[in-house]
Amino acid sequence: MTHHFAEIMFTPRVKELQTAYGSRGSYERLEAQADGSPERLTDKEAVFLAQRDSFYMATVSENGWPYVQHRGGPAGFLKVLDEHTLGFADFRGNKQFVSVGNLGHDGRVSIILVDYPNRRRLKVLGRARVADTTTEPDLIAKLQLGDYNARIERAVVITVEAVEWNCPQHITPRFTEAEITALVGPQVEQLKARIAALEAENVSLRGSMNSHPT
Repeated sequence: MTHHFAEIMFTPRVKELQTAYGSRGSYERLEAQADGSPERLTDKEAVFLAQRDSFYMATVSENGWPYVQHRGGPAGFLKVLDEHTLGFADFRGNKQFVSVGNLGHDGRVSIILVDYPNRRRLKVLGRARVADTTTEPDLIAKLQLGDYNARIERAVVITVEAVEWNCPQHITPRFTEAEITALVGPQVEQLKARIAALEAENVSLRGSMNSHPT
């Protein structure tokens, strides 16, 4: 638990519940160390972010409703621009513009990224802005994704307020196709080779039997 995360998220009602359920004492000691300063991204967060190919981002609508949207792309598409800033290219989607519209009203965002195979998750609180491709070409260039086939319509830049490494409990391990291939690919190739050898042996045996009829 990080100091600034607790400072932001532990509202009076949250603290009441912590008191009622017995966790307030430990969190209170943590909050006492907070100084109100935004937290920086360390190498630990940078490495974790570089490996993620998706995340979920929550924004706040003009009518007060929270809205959560999935963002996906090649691993590392959510880039660390500096120790206080993240950015990602926003690709063409279904043209609802809910998240983008919400950010024009309230820039606060909450992001969660999950490493399912290793049961790790990182939460990020920040303030986001939308960057236009025509007015900030240098920024867009930093967020380009090589030959990834998706049209960039804008970019989202997030000034990080707090990060939080969350408890790994209750995360069910899940694996992408690429991860499964990396894990079992060599064994599969060995099995394929063995099957091919057995099939060739069967063909040879049948040929031998046909050439020596009883």
